[in-house]
Amino acid sequence: MNHVVERRQKRPFALQDVFDWFETGLPGLHPPGLHSIRVEERSTDDAYIVRAELPGIDPDKDVEITVDNGMLTLRAERTERTEDVRHSEFRYGAFSRSLRLPPGARPDNATADYKDGVLTITVPVSERAASATKIPVRHEGK
Repeated sequence: MNHVVERRQKRPFALQDVFDWFETGLPGLHPPGLHSIRVEERSTDDAYIVRAELPGIDPDKDVEITVDNGMLTLRAERTERTEDVRHSEFRYGAFSRSLRLPPGARPDNATADYKDGVLTITVPVSERAASATKIPVRHEGK
């Protein structure tokens, strides 16, 4: 009697998976049909800058940028249709990404520009708080 033992090859956990989660969100955390937006973030002495890949959208009607409780949230929706005599194709989807603003961010003075499929959001940042503050300890009775 021959017994066949099936062995599943389990893919080893890879560090690249962690980087992918940071870019696309953890699996299962996005509502169905909602995709993450790939972004690039950087900070300068006076600004926090986010560049988001959003090709094929109309920024005037398909993009919403909000700030609430220190979180910058970018939402976009793409609806694109191409049609000719023998062929019709459409692509659509909702996208979202939330990012924590740095201390001192001033979202009331933020700007957003769209060029060549890339949305650039610039949030001014005032002087950052001192990096460390020492707090003396009082001792009762002295």
